[in-house]
Amino acid sequence: MITNTSLEYKGDLYPSKIVSYEHEGDSISFNTDNKVILKVTILRDSLIRFRFTTKGYFSNDFSYAIDKTQLHGYNFLELTEEETYFEIRTSKVKCKIQKADLRLAVYDLNDFLILEDELGFHWEESYEYGGNIVKMSKFSKDGECYYGLGDKATQMNLKGKRVENFATDQYAYQKDQEPLYKVVPFYIGLHNKQSYGIFFDNTFRTFFDFCQERRNITSFWAEGGEMNYYFIYGPQMQDVVTTYTDLTGKPELPPLWVLGYHQCKWSYYPESKVKEITSKFRELKIPCDAIYLDIDYMDGFRCFTWNKNYFPDPKKMVAELAEDGFKTVVIIDPGIKIDKDYWVYQEALEKDYFCKRADGPYMKGKVWPGECNFPDYTNPAVREWWAGLFKELIADIGVKGVWNDMNEPAVMEVPNKTFPMDVRHLYDGNPCSHRKAHNIYGTQMARATYHGVKRFVYPKRPFVITRSAYSGAQRYTSSWTGDNVATWEHLWIANIQVQRMSISGMGFTGSDIGGFAEQPSGELYARWIQLGVFHPFCRTHSSGDHGNQEPWSFDEEVINITRKFVSLRYQLLPYLYTMFWQYIEEGVPMLKPLVYYDQDDTQTHYRNDEFVFGNQILVCPILEPNAVGRRMYIPRGEWYNYWTNELFVGGREIWIDTKFDEIPVFIKAGAIIPKYPVQQYVGELEFDELTLDVYYKNGKEKSVVYEDAQDGYDYKKGRYSFLSLRTIGKDKELIIQLHKEGKYDTPYSKYKINLIGLPFKVTEIEIDNEKVDFDKISFESNNFLIVDKEFNELHIVGE
Repeated sequence: MITNTSLEYKGDLYPSKIVSYEHEGDSISFNTDNKVILKVTILRDSLIRFRFTTKGYFSNDFSYAIDKTQLHGYNFLELTEEETYFEIRTSKVKCKIQKADLRLAVYDLNDFLILEDELGFHWEESYEYGGNIVKMSKFSKDGECYYGLGDKATQMNLKGKRVENFATDQYAYQKDQEPLYKVVPFYIGLHNKQSYGIFFDNTFRTFFDFCQERRNITSFWAEGGEMNYYFIYGPQMQDVVTTYTDLTGKPELPPLWVLGYHQCKWSYYPESKVKEITSKFRELKIPCDAIYLDIDYMDGFRCFTWNKNYFPDPKKMVAELAEDGFKTVVIIDPGIKIDKDYWVYQEALEKDYFCKRADGPYMKGKVWPGECNFPDYTNPAVREWWAGLFKELIADIGVKGVWNDMNEPAVMEVPNKTFPMDVRHLYDGNPCSHRKAHNIYGTQMARATYHGVKRFVYPKRPFVITRSAYSGAQRYTSSWTGDNVATWEHLWIANIQVQRMSISGMGFTGSDIGGFAEQPSGELYARWIQLGVFHPFCRTHSSGDHGNQEPWSFDEEVINITRKFVSLRYQLLPYLYTMFWQYIEEGVPMLKPLVYYDQDDTQTHYRNDEFVFGNQILVCPILEPNAVGRRMYIPRGEWYNYWTNELFVGGREIWIDTKFDEIPVFIKAGAIIPKYPVQQYVGELEFDELTLDVYYKNGKEKSVVYEDAQDGYDYKKGRYSFLSLRTIGKDKELIIQLHKEGKYDTPYSKYKINLIGLPFKVTEIEIDNEKVDFDKISFESNNFLIVDKEFNELHIVGE
C-alpha cells in the first residue's frame, strides 16, 4: 500500500554553498554541499569553459562540436580566495565565483563588468524523462545587443527575441518562425563597446531568451544534458567570432569551381532535360559550374541507385557534362527504403546499422521512398560503411559533389516531423535517446558523406552540402537555408540568415536563389541573383511544382541582369577564394554584418541589410519591388560607388539611386580588388593577365590575394601564392607595394592595373625605382597600365 505519494519539490533547484575546491592544471572544480560541482577550465586567456553537474560527478566528457585538433593554452592563471568569493584571473579577464551559491561574474582587467549571473545556474528535475532541465540566467546591461545563433529568420539583433533550437524540416517557413533546420547555440553579446560570446554546447532541445520574458534578463536552457557553456572574451566581435570558429573548427579549402554558380531544381530529368538546361547556359553565355540531380535520378528514390529509364548511362552523361564544364552534384537522403532486394538495405540490415526504438525494433518512418529505416550515423562503424557507399557514384561514375537533404532527420506523416524521442543512438560510445542525438544527426550524416566523397574524389577536393547542421558541421560541409519561399520577405530573410551564419562559424552558406516554394516574378528573381552572387554558396534551386526558375524563364532583361551579375561573380573569384582562405586560416567570416565591421559605431547595431563581402566590398541589396534607389548606411571611412566610381565619406545614411540592373555596391578606398576574365566555368580559359582594380586613398590600405592550383592538395605543401599588396596614397603620388609568399607560380605573367579615383594626372611611373616609358607598360589615358608581375614597388607620380 502506498502511503506517501508526494514527490520532492518539482520547481527550480539551486546550488548551495561551496564546501571545497580542487585546482588541477588548467581546471578548478568547486564542490557544494548539495553535490553540485562547477568545473572551470581555462582553455585560453580569453576562452573559459563552465561545466556544471548536480549529481556529485561528471558523465563522460564528449562533444561533436569541438574541434579536437585545435591546441589550446593560456599565458597566465591565478586563483585567489576572498571572504565571499573565489577569483580566477587570466591575462585577459577575471572571474569571481560566489561562495554562497556559485553565481559568477566576469570582468576585464580594469574591473569593467562584462557578464554577470542573475539567478545563475539552476535546474528542474525532469520526472518524465529522467535527468534535469538545466537553466542559466544572466543580467542584460543597458543597451546590450545580441547576435548569432545561426540561420534564424529574424532581425540581426536578437534583443527582445526568444528562439528555439531543434532541427526541424520547416517547409515554406516564415519570418520569425521557430525552430528551423540548423542548431548553432552560440551568441555574441555587445555592450559599452565590449563584445563577448557564449557557446552553450548542449545537443538537447535548447532555448534562448534575450530579454523577452523579463526585461534586462537573458537566459538559456536545455531539456536535458549538462549546463556546459564556453565564455569567449573579445573585446572586439572579430575576436569572439574567430575564437568560436577555432573552437568548433574550420573547413578545408574547396575547389575553386565550388565557388562558381550552381543550378538546381526538383527535378531535372531525364538526361535530355539535363543537357537541355546545361546547353542553354552555354548558349546564353551565363557562367555555370554545377548541375544538380534531385531525388528523381534514383530508382524509386533508393539512395545510391539510378533510374535507368531517365539516365540509361549515367557515367557517359556525367563525362559529357564534364566536357562542357559542368560538374554533377547528386542528392542523398538518410532514409533507406525497406526492400529486401535493395543492396544498401540488405547490407545495413546484416550489419545491424539502423536506428532502433527503445524496446528493440528498427525505427520505421515514411519519406520519399515510402517506408524506410535510418542509419545511426552516431555509430563510427556506420559512418565508415556509409562513406564506402560513395565509391560507385564518385570514383566510377564521376559525380563531383553530394547534397544531403531531409537529415534533420525529417519524417513524413507524423506530428513532430521526426523520429520518436525514444529512438536509441550509439553516440560514439555514449548511448542515448533521440532527445540528445536529434540535433546532431544531420551533422553526423554530413560527416560520413564528407569522408566518403573525400576518399573517392581524391586527389581532388570534396564538396558536400547539408540542410541540417549543429555547431562544428562546418568542418565537413557547406549548407543552405532550406525550403524558403519566392517572396520579397524571404529575400530579406535570406540576406540576414547568410550574414548570421557567417558570424556563427558556418560561413559557407547560401539560400535557394529565387525561392524554393512558389514562383518569383522576374523582378524578384533578378534582385535575388544580385544578392546571391555575393553569398559564399551561390545556387538557384526551386520546386518543380511551381514552374520554371532558370534565368531564361523570365524576360530578356532578367537574362541580361543574371548574366551581368553571375559574370561579376566569376570576375571576383580570386577575391572570393581569398576570402575563403582567410576564413579557414584565421577564422574570419566571409560576410561581415556592419556591427561586426564596426561595433564602436552604434548606428551599426540595428542594421540588417548592408554587409561587407570579404574585407573591402560593401553590398546592400534591393529588397522591395519597383525600387529606383534606397537609403543605406555607409560605414565609417571612404567608399567608392562600384558603378560610378564616385567617392563617399561614410558614417552616415544616404540615398543611393539604382537601376534595375544594379544594386548598391561600394569598394573601400585604398583597396586592390583582383579580377579574372569572365569564364563560362572555372578552368575554361588560359589567361596571361590578372586585373587589379586599385582604388586611390590618401593614406594607407592593405589588400591580399591568395591563389593556388584551384584544386588538389599541393597548397598544403607550400605551393600557393599569397600576395600582400599595400597602397600608400599622397596628394600627387600613389605607391603600390607587393610582397609574394609561397611556391606556386601563377599561370599569368602580367598585372593589368586599373587606377581608380586618382586626384592627379599621371606624369611619371617608376617600377622598382626605375622610370619607365608609358609605351612599355601600355599606359593609357584611362589609367590602365600593364606591368610584369615580378615587381616589388610601383610609384605613380602626377601633377
